[in-house]
Amino acid sequence: MRLLDTGSWIAIYMPLFIIFIIILPQQSAAQKAVLLRIRKRKGKGVVKMINELIKKYIGKNCQISTGNFNNSVKGKIIDVNENWLEVETKKGNELINAEFIMSIKILDV
Repeated sequence: MRLLDTGSWIAIYMPLFIIFIIILPQQSAAQKAVLLRIRKRKGKGVVKMINELIKKYIGKNCQISTGNFNNSVKGKIIDVNENWLEVETKKGNELINAEFIMSIKILDV
């Protein structure tokens, strides 16, 4: 039985070396960088900005759509705390996560 010569070994194992040592670690680093950027966006600055915008609507009757299956809540915004809204509806008080809000429409004119 004859062993493979050096050229054959290089042709077989060089692509595997490139995949496992060079390409896969770079993809992992790129994924980590994307996740880090997402976490920074969800940091305190973005939450504060959202809260400041929504605080303008406290005490007003609004229609808040969350975008999930066209869900919307109609009621008066009572309070904004961190990234949560407290809304008084006909059924009672509801809490809505501000990260999922797609739009707010003022119903009072």
